[in-house]
Amino acid sequence: MRIPLAPFATARHPASMDPILTLLASLPGAAVSQPFGEGVDVWKVGGRIFATRAADSGALCVKTESLDTAEMLIATGLARRAPYFHKSWVQLPPDTAPEESRHRIEASYRLIRAALPRKLQASLAP
Repeated sequence: MRIPLAPFATARHPASMDPILTLLASLPGAAVSQPFGEGVDVWKVGGRIFATRAADSGALCVKTESLDTAEMLIATGLARRAPYFHKSWVQLPPDTAPEESRHRIEASYRLIRAALPRKLQASLAP
């Protein structure tokens, strides 16, 4: 089920009050759905997941550049291993510093977008 961004932002989570949702919704081509039910928002670009967010805990899962990056974030206590994802994904707790969350979301988005077919990449706003 695909959820339009405007009703999503106003009905479920006021985007103006949540900087993470505002950022996720602002990324070119970003779309949110709930394929696993109402408990998890799945953010995709070009049909591929770049972030998930648990509604109950607020935990955010994102892809990292490498296994080394994921292991470093886990070792320093900034993240945990993301359940159900490849080892290059991490789960950031809801109390993660806003600038760290922003950096990790944008990095995950760039990684996933760069892996899309060129034609699809070209169809997205820069």
